Amino acid sequence: MIVPLLTGVLVLVLGGCACVWRAARADAPRWVRAAAAATLAAGELARRSHRDGRSPSQSDD
Repeated sequence: MIVPLLTGVLVLVLGGCACVWRAARADAPRWVRAAAAATLAAGELARRSHRDGRSPSQSDD
């Protein structure tokens, strides 16, 4: 049960990375740019939630 879930997450992550890479080019379609923006926003949310979960005594790397 967990393997299909992890496989789906991996496919979404790799697809998001491919969209970010493709959107860096000038000729990317609109849907690729939208998927890249969603991927970057999700990454920023994950990074912020990781920072907020730290205790004040831990240092930033």
